[in-house]
Order: sequence, then C-alpha cells, then structure tokens
Amino acid sequence: MRVPLSWLREYVDLPATETGRDVQAELVSVGLEVETVEQTGAGLKGPLVVGQVLTIEELEGFKKPIRFCTVDVGTANGTGEPQEIVCGARNFSVGDKVVVVLPGAVLPGDFAIAARKTYGKTSHGMICSTDELGMGDDGTHGIIVLPPEYEPGTDAIELLELVDEVLDIAVTPDRGYCLSMRGVARETAIAYGLPLRDPALLDVPPPNAHGYPVKVSDPIGCSNFTARTVTGLRPEARSPIWMQRRLQKAGMRTVSLAVDITNYVMLELGQPLHAYDRTRVEGPIGVRRAQQGEKLTTLDGAERVLDAQDLVITDDRGPIGLAGVMGGANTEIADVAEETATTEVVIEAAHFDAIAIARTARRHKLSSEASKRFERGVDPQAAAAAAQRTVDLLVLLAGGTAEAGVTEITAPSAPRTIAMPANHPDRVAGVAYGRETVVRRLQQVGCDVYGQDELIVTVPSWRPDLTAPNDLAEEVIRLEGYENLPSTLPTPPSGRGLTDRQRLHRRVGRALAGAGYVEALSYPFIGDAVLDQLGLEKDDARRRTVTLVNPISDEEPALRTTLLPGLLGALRRNDGRGSHDLALFETGLVFRPTGEETKAVRLPVDRRPTDEEIAGLDAALPRQPRRAAVVLAGAREQAGWWGTARTATWADAVEAARVIAGEAGVELTVRADRHAPWHPGRCAALYVTVAGEETLFGHAGELHPRVVKELHLPERTCAMEVELDVLERAVDGALQAPRISTFPVATQDVALVVASDVPADAVEKALREGAGGLLESLRLFDVFTGEQIGEGNKSLAYALRFRAPDRTLTVEEASAARDTAVALAAERTGAVLRGA
Repeated sequence: MRVPLSWLREYVDLPATETGRDVQAELVSVGLEVETVEQTGAGLKGPLVVGQVLTIEELEGFKKPIRFCTVDVGTANGTGEPQEIVCGARNFSVGDKVVVVLPGAVLPGDFAIAARKTYGKTSHGMICSTDELGMGDDGTHGIIVLPPEYEPGTDAIELLELVDEVLDIAVTPDRGYCLSMRGVARETAIAYGLPLRDPALLDVPPPNAHGYPVKVSDPIGCSNFTARTVTGLRPEARSPIWMQRRLQKAGMRTVSLAVDITNYVMLELGQPLHAYDRTRVEGPIGVRRAQQGEKLTTLDGAERVLDAQDLVITDDRGPIGLAGVMGGANTEIADVAEETATTEVVIEAAHFDAIAIARTARRHKLSSEASKRFERGVDPQAAAAAAQRTVDLLVLLAGGTAEAGVTEITAPSAPRTIAMPANHPDRVAGVAYGRETVVRRLQQVGCDVYGQDELIVTVPSWRPDLTAPNDLAEEVIRLEGYENLPSTLPTPPSGRGLTDRQRLHRRVGRALAGAGYVEALSYPFIGDAVLDQLGLEKDDARRRTVTLVNPISDEEPALRTTLLPGLLGALRRNDGRGSHDLALFETGLVFRPTGEETKAVRLPVDRRPTDEEIAGLDAALPRQPRRAAVVLAGAREQAGWWGTARTATWADAVEAARVIAGEAGVELTVRADRHAPWHPGRCAALYVTVAGEETLFGHAGELHPRVVKELHLPERTCAMEVELDVLERAVDGALQAPRISTFPVATQDVALVVASDVPADAVEKALREGAGGLLESLRLFDVFTGEQIGEGNKSLAYALRFRAPDRTLTVEEASAARDTAVALAAERTGAVLRGA
C-alpha cells in the first residue's frame, strides 16, 4: 500500500515538522512494515509553470516529426513574451494548456534546463511529460495536457503536487484494513495520540424500495450488497488533477472519471467498488454461484471458463462480472472517445466472502486490487458509506444527479464479542500493563470494552482478524511497544544441551569444511527427469518418492530421495560461472517411503491433539534418514611453487567418507561395487560395523560418463553419499581421545603380491588381525603392476607401525608381529612376500 504523506495529513493533524521518515518510525513501532519512503520531486527546482500553446510550426527534413512552438507562460519568464520551444510530441494542439519548464530549472535526476540550439532552432525550455517530471507513466506516452481552467504562468509544482513523500507499506494478510488510507490513518492517529477524522463518517440515506433491483441468491458468499444510481454524467468530464496525482502516487493509472472515482474511494475507505454502465445492464443485478462451464469475458479481454464455486454478478443475459475480482467487458464504462459515452452508472458496493474470493482469484490466476482486499478482509459496514462517497464525487465532478433509490441487501449478523480476563495481556507479555492500559488500547483500535476483572470486548467490523483473547493481547502489546518488552534470558536447567546425535552431525559438517569442502544448501525437491539422468533402474528404491500436493514447480513435484541432484546442480552452476575447482558438501534429510505409511488425518484446531492422534500423524510420514554427500571436480590440490596440481579422483570421494567415519571413531570398510550413478569400475561400497555386523554406509567414486554428459558436469566428476543414521548406530560408546605414547614407534614395510581381483581391503584386514595388539596403524602407500610380478598380479606395499604402551619394542618383536601378519594374509588371500 503506497500512502502519500500529503493525503494522510487530511485525516490526521500531523505536526508540520514531521517527515516521512518520522512517520515511518512511528508506524513501524505499532507493527506496520513500512519498507521505503519515496521522495517524489526530489531535486526538482523551478520555474515550472502552466503554459498555453499559441502556435505550432512543423519542421521538415528530419527523421522524426519535430514541432517549433510558441507558448504563453504569463510573466514567469520575466518578459511576458511567448516562449519559443522545440518539441517532438504530437498529442497537443494550439490552445492546449501544457506544463513548461523554463531555463534555469532542474528536473528530477539533476537534469538542468538551459536554452539550446536544436533542429535549426533555439529552444528556450521544454514542454514536459509525466516521465520527465518523475510522475510515472500515465499511459499516454506524451505531453501533459491540462484542463483549460488554469491560467498561464501558474506554478505547476504546486498544481501537480510534485513534491511529496510516499510511504510504501507491506501489509500482512491479517492487517487488511491497512490497504486503505482510512486504516493507515487510524494507525497513525494511535501512534501519535491524535484524533482521527474518519472519512467513512458520512450521512447515508436509508434503503428504500426505489433502488436498482438486486437479487442475492448466495447470502453466505455475499453478505451485503449496496447499489446506487447516478444519471446525467457529463461525458467530457475528466478526473481533476488532485485525484489523478493521488492515484498516481498510490501506484494506480487513471482510466476515466467514473473508474478513477471508484479506485479513489477504494484507496480511501478500503471498500472495492464497481461501476456499471446502466444502459448496458439488462434487468436486475444478481449474485450467485456460477454454473459449471459458463463463460465470461473480463475487463482484461480474456474469456474465462467459470467454475461452480465462482461467485458471479449477473443480469438477465448471464454473468457480467467475477464478484470481488474483476468486472465483465459487456458492462464496461464507455470512454469519452467512444460514440456512446457513459452518462448513467450503477454503483456496486458489496461485501464478499474472503475465502471464496481468494479461491476464485487463484483459480483464474487473476489477482486484482479488489481481490487483494476482499481476501484479507473488508469492513462489511463500509459498503453504504463507500457507495455514498462515490455518488457524492460523481455529482460533484461529473455534474451527475443521484437518484433517490437506495438498494441495500444485508444478511443478518451480530457483532463479534470476546471474553478476556483483564490481566490476560499481562500474562502473555510478562509485563504488568494494568486494566486501564488494556481498556484504553483496545478502545483505540475501535473495540467497545465492558467489565472489570473479566472484560467483554466487542470487536470493530473492520478487524476480522481479532477472534480470540490472544489477538486482543497482541493489540495491547504492539501498541505499548514490542521494544519495551524486557529481554530476559531463560536459565537453562543443568545437564541439558545438544544430544549425541546433534553433536555428531555438527562434527561431520565441521570436519568436511576443515577438509576443504564448501557447504551448499539445496531445495529438497526432485523430478523424474533427474532420476533418469542419474541412470537409476526402474526398480531402484530411490525412484519411490513422496509427491507434493502443491509443488513449487511442476518439474520437481516430489521430495528428494538422494542429496546428489541438488549438489550436482550447484556444482554445474558454479562451473558454468567460471569456478572449475569445486568441492561441495551438504547434510540433510531425504525422504524414503516404505509403503507402510497410513493416510494422514486432519488434526483438530480447537484443542490439543491426543497422543494417539499425534502418533497417527507420525505413522503417515515416510522414513526420513539424514545423509551427507560431497561432490568434487577440477583440481583437488592447486599448483604452486610446491609442485603441480592434483586432479580430484574417486579416492578423494572415498577419503571424504573416511573423514566422516573418523569423526564418529568408526572404522570404514571399502569394497568395489556397481551402483548408479557411479562408474561401475570406479565405485566403492562403504561399510561400517553395527552390532557386530557389517552394514552398508553409502557409496563413493567417480560418476558414470553418461551421467556426467546428461547433467552437463565437468569431466571425471566424483561424488560420495552416506547415511549418518547408520553411522550413529555404529558408534560404540563415547569417543576416546587419542593417547600420546612416550615410547618410540617401530616401522616395518611389506610388499605383497596378490591376484589382481583380490581387494586391497581383504589384504589389509588380514594384516591387521595377524599383527595383533602391537599394531598402531597400517597404510597402503603403493600399488604396482608390471612384468616383474607376472601378468594378472599386483603388488601392494604397506607401512606397518608398531608400538607397545609400556615399553620400547625390540627389532625381534616388531619383526615377529610383521611375519605373523604376512602369514595370515598369505593364508587368506594367497599373498606372497615380494622378492621372496
């Protein structure tokens, strides 16, 4: 909602020294989100005056039409002589009143005006358009043509109200009354402690039997319908400048006088209105639900197929408007340029059901200023006042005559009352406001309050959001100032804090960041297309997804079953923007339905759900394991004076899994595997021991070339994905800190020749078991193949470190442990000591 400060001052007597920034601060303090304060006319400096075009000479020989004009600007130029001006616009004629800026003036944007020679003539100033004056686009794309009543030389800065401040307020859905000057003025008056001049306080004639006939068939959808008729409108009547300027500052374009008046009253009172050309309405006006498949051409020229839940305005021919959203083209107010300009109008001021209007607007993807207000709640008692205000302006500005007939159809309703203990706001805020403060603040927002310890509060009609004691408490608290609430930190009970699970997840994230990975958070949505690109089989469990009822994107309608699509998408975007050496990680939930989920039930809102109801809701949820994943591409180690760069390989992806397992103190077992989307020859299955059994932890390796091509990834992209819930179950007791020994280490290297198909992991496992308790660590540092060891063989070289906790090992002890380890490896894997 854009609120011109000059318009706001009509309803609240703000101090003359108050600026837009001051008002912004006060409105923010009472809970309104004032996003910006726009300074219109900033930097504008006159002389800027009204001029009358005396002569127009068409200049020939140029690529575009150019006109040399003489303009009467009164005595504003100091001489009283006609001002000579060159102009390229075509939408004005001799005798028209225009806006002229004279030499020495400065327009918005620091555009200084001076006499200059152009097109063979000297132009002493400029004839202005709305854009040049910072007024915005008025739809004409031409020069401002003023009404004839203004005298040449009149100050146009004051006439056009060019210097002003406009507050841009982001109105939240529960504060729909602030989509009007009346609502914002009420909040301003409360913030400053000043009286409000309510523009809705008008003398309204009572309804009678002589008004335009109206039939409401759906009183739930339309609880109030007021109709007034005005005849004898002057077809040539135009909206006055003050009204045009207020509409422009509020962000609306001028259309015609009748339409501008309805828009003006909507902005003023918050009540949407619609004006029908009475000569185009056939028979009584009706309000009903549409028939399935009915069609209506709306004012935007689109033909719309109606739904049975749409609320429509009708006449004897059928629908003539989409109630609360947009009128129909067949009863549109005719423009002055048309042969049969509108001279008789029927004014509609109605109150429609908020939910019905919201659903209709979304169903037809047709959001309008009217629907925006109806779906947030419009004052049902403002319709008669809004209709009267519209009639008054039509009579005043268009010379019309208000017919005596007044139609008002109202469904019976009672004021809404709320019972609330007087100290309820005190208990909610933790502050002792006292009864007098509570009553005063509620009365300021328009409530009637009765009672002592137990208050009976009658809610004003313009506040449909006030439905419970907590809503009333919020009004008291916000008006007293959220900033005045004391800030008191709660005292945490001893022995509380992060759970072991939370600590593990945080350690994993810190460890990956420490290993050079950058965290990337992606949306948890996927579609079948990316699963196809990953090369997943038809029966792959990752294809069983949970589909969203209302997805953000039709291309990604399901919840993710793997972290890789989001991470790979982030890697692709960064690579496309010039960052080619990438290492990204993410931890988060994936969603794996088991097929055993029950149908979710709608929980009650009038009480706390029972434990059984909550358990039933939990049973409807899919399994949601937490996973961690990394993706790598480009150089893992950069080149420098220390040496050449090293490209990321599948081994780096496996090492990332070792880093994660190390944070839990869990040993990782690595075996070759075939699993999409990894390369079948460069894919590792990762296992950890859970309750004495090896359990699959995840996969790592280099992505399949087809996947790389389908997803447009860098060559040799690698990835790893593991399940942290499995890792958590593998943790055996508290994590032990490493012990620093005072005794020296004994190092023994062995090179074992095994068949090429023997996994290094099997050899390593045998060496560890055979070496016994003296083995401190074991590391594979070389793999060799060649003629020297025979075809079909490979040589694995290991470094074994031995250390005793209580003594220095002898050479004999270390050698004996090594020989035992080699012997067991030979027995289990057929390993032969190289060179033996």
